[in-house]
Amino acid sequence: MTRERASIDKERKRTMVDKSTPTLKIERANVVEGEIVRFTSKGPPVADYTDKILIYDYHDHQLRNLIKEENFLKDDKNNYIKNSKDEFVAELDTSGLAAGNYRATYQLDAERDARESGDDNSVKFHVSSASVGSSDVTLHRTASYPTEDQALWTTIRNSTTAICFDRYRRFVDLVFHGHQVSLDPTRFSFNIYGPSSYPLLKWATQAFLTLQCGLRQLTKPTVAYNEFLDKERLLNLKEEARRMGRPLVGINELKGQLEQYIGNNGILPYLDRIISAMLAVGPDDKTNVEDESQVLFYHDVLKHRATQPSLIELIWSYWHEEGMMAQTMNAIALRFQNQRSGPNDPLAELEIDPLRPLNNMIWGFVQDKYNQLSVSRRAAEYDHQYGLRLVGRAVPELQSADSRSKFIEAFHNLLYRTSIFYREDADTTVIADAFPLLNALKDVHLLLAEGAHNQYGDLPWTARSEMLSQQWMLARPEMREFLRGRHMVPYQEDWMGAVDAMKKLQGWTDTTISHFHELAVDGERVLLSIRFGNWSDLNLSEDNARNWARYWKPEIQRYLYGYQAVTGVDLMNEVTDTREAEVRYLQPSALLQRRLLSQSRQPAALAATPRRQAIQAPAASGYAALPRPQQSSRVSRMRAIKYEQGE
Repeated sequence: MTRERASIDKERKRTMVDKSTPTLKIERANVVEGEIVRFTSKGPPVADYTDKILIYDYHDHQLRNLIKEENFLKDDKNNYIKNSKDEFVAELDTSGLAAGNYRATYQLDAERDARESGDDNSVKFHVSSASVGSSDVTLHRTASYPTEDQALWTTIRNSTTAICFDRYRRFVDLVFHGHQVSLDPTRFSFNIYGPSSYPLLKWATQAFLTLQCGLRQLTKPTVAYNEFLDKERLLNLKEEARRMGRPLVGINELKGQLEQYIGNNGILPYLDRIISAMLAVGPDDKTNVEDESQVLFYHDVLKHRATQPSLIELIWSYWHEEGMMAQTMNAIALRFQNQRSGPNDPLAELEIDPLRPLNNMIWGFVQDKYNQLSVSRRAAEYDHQYGLRLVGRAVPELQSADSRSKFIEAFHNLLYRTSIFYREDADTTVIADAFPLLNALKDVHLLLAEGAHNQYGDLPWTARSEMLSQQWMLARPEMREFLRGRHMVPYQEDWMGAVDAMKKLQGWTDTTISHFHELAVDGERVLLSIRFGNWSDLNLSEDNARNWARYWKPEIQRYLYGYQAVTGVDLMNEVTDTREAEVRYLQPSALLQRRLLSQSRQPAALAATPRRQAIQAPAASGYAALPRPQQSSRVSRMRAIKYEQGE
């Protein structure tokens, strides 16, 4: 009886397999060796059977290349991803396959021969050899092979988005409302009032940066933070697929690429090269080391610093400082201490009541002034890392020991080469050359590496922490009551209206803070991809540079436009004169000062323009009297207090 029941169950299972056998399709039947072949199927793999897609060559010999259940694309919740036709997608890497015809067959049950399946379960495709030295000109954009560093760029975008102001503001609000945020196991209600409110804000800011920024943001998300703020992942898979030029991309695929790129030791190739040269030993080679403590130092200290790099770039703080954000907070702190900035102080009516927490925050901000970074220290580090200088009364004349004087030229040359590549890449009748991009990326990478010493490890972190705290205070409702800005302007973040309103009151630059903010965010992402990329590797090809340009095209295009809106210099124009080259490589602070002077001259020029005189009434003799020549009157100049950059 038991044997008969087992036979019936086996036959029933076979019948179910035959009825539920999915239809197999292929997206592209002709591919080049090394490309990805995508198969689609109406039915997903069944866990009860050994499901796979078998690959046969033109001799009908089965190959070792199998597409198993794990080859089907999944999302971050381990669910199968479907395309627009409600079909499941599987991938096959054709690297190593010889040129010729192949056949793929879907098999659900290993006990049944796959070659006995129907035609609906088999598809044919052709693999062409990747020709060397010749390319066909078609009406399609030049194809590019996937590179291992693409997952690093995804991690950079994910990490920089995780430390944006909106998420930081929600984090701080949760801390002040007494919620538990993964650091303290007890539910302690923090008080936003009192003289200790600003030190608590500093602690919350540092905790936020510690939890959110870093290389592990993609592979090891902070569950405790997402538990209170949002359940969804920051990563947009559709956006990543569009940037990489793929129809679909899964979170498991991105994780696998990142783990393959950083290796088993979890260290970026660029940092691994530095540490290996420092110790003259590889991660797994201890034979050439005489002192055993040197190996322990490598595995304990340097490995921790190398596996957890802070993805923070100081150029974010530089552009916000040029946008007068720090100067806005300093002017408010000066008025808070009952000090005038001039005879006609525009902040004379600023009164912050003690009933709301902003009063205590500004008190703590003023008291903690000696523990904060001074503008001279930030200016010196801007010069050390990027060769960028601040201009203003509060900035003393720098006596820099080391300055990246070639960075502006190299970085702007890279942006110019990238704009040329975009124009050529958009033309489907030509093949865009990416080798000039690769050489320009190497130059910028080496310059950034030269400036990564001394204060590089701590000053960008501290500057980011202080400026985030200032943004939080500028976004408070108490601040918007006085510096409300223009209500109809669609600011990206709540603190921007206060900065633009302050610039209007003080007569500073009339360029909106939105352009400076875009330069800060986009410039940080682009420079992080150059700094931590292994661009000094001689084995890199133009595919790496081509993929880099295509992936970061939105950020680079926004940076080019923002730089033109702020300084008036178009980095995409071709340089035909030496004077144009001098303007392109001029300091941004000098260009901003030049625009500020031209802005201040416009009201004086309008006031000095003589008015057209009216013809007088005719005299008694009947003749029209000519107007008398009017004496030139001097235009009274109003004394104004200058708030220059860096003050």
